[in-house]
Amino acid sequence: MAKSLYETLEISENASESEIKKAYRKLARQYHPDINKDPKAEEKFKEINSAYEILSDKEKKSKYDMHGDSMFGGQNFHDFSRSHSRGGNSDLDEILRSMFSGGGGGFGGFGGGSSGFGGGGFSQHKPNLDIESNVTIPFNISILGGSYSVSVNGERFDIKIPAGVKSGEKMRVKGKGHAQGGIAGDLFLNIAVASNPDYTREGDDIVKSFDVPLYAALFGEKISIETLEKEIKLKVPQNTKNGQRFRVKEMGAMNRKTKVRGDLYLKANIVLPKVDELDEDLVKTMKEKLPKE
Repeated sequence: MAKSLYETLEISENASESEIKKAYRKLARQYHPDINKDPKAEEKFKEINSAYEILSDKEKKSKYDMHGDSMFGGQNFHDFSRSHSRGGNSDLDEILRSMFSGGGGGFGGFGGGSSGFGGGGFSQHKPNLDIESNVTIPFNISILGGSYSVSVNGERFDIKIPAGVKSGEKMRVKGKGHAQGGIAGDLFLNIAVASNPDYTREGDDIVKSFDVPLYAALFGEKISIETLEKEIKLKVPQNTKNGQRFRVKEMGAMNRKTKVRGDLYLKANIVLPKVDELDEDLVKTMKEKLPKE
């Protein structure tokens, strides 16, 4: 039985979870469009991501291991992904999610060629029990991930937010749609991320301003800064300029495709003392000695 998903990730069919993840990370870095400028790299990158989405999920992997490439209408995965990614209106990830979920529009059974791609049949009689709703999540949860309580269809429940989610993304929550005849649809949440007065997001990086006393800016000093995760000590060098940025590696947002975290940039805001609160002799000396240009 052909199983070309494993060929896509260049691993054997008995590869362990860690081997699958290692292979994915290696190939994702190799074919990421920001790194690899080959026109075909983006298509290959999407194919790698889709293959990993299936093989990293125990339930999806089990289904694929049982049925192999027969799930793709007789094509190998490369040809299947290429035909759907070039369609313009087709989202390969959504197609695969439907296929492996067993829900509406996907494979209800793998046997007679009457369900799934290539066999010609989606169920025309199944009622649409899905719900679409909007939810606004806190900034810190969008960066770090975590549990968040939502109220939909008269029911309140917790959902798990993945780290790195952005405004405009859509999340699927299985079984939280309308229910009918013992069957429940799914909930599709349109995600919006609330603004945060202390942070801004720039791609996968996040930026925070922090106050620097004039003394520290001039002569250097360690400053304690509270981040989304923990308190850190930052060594501010002498002659620090207002607006100067300091990079803290891998404390930004998770890129959900590459699984690589961005960075935290700390932006210096130099706080000037009030002149009328300074020692008179110091003010006099500063007036005499400080450069005017």
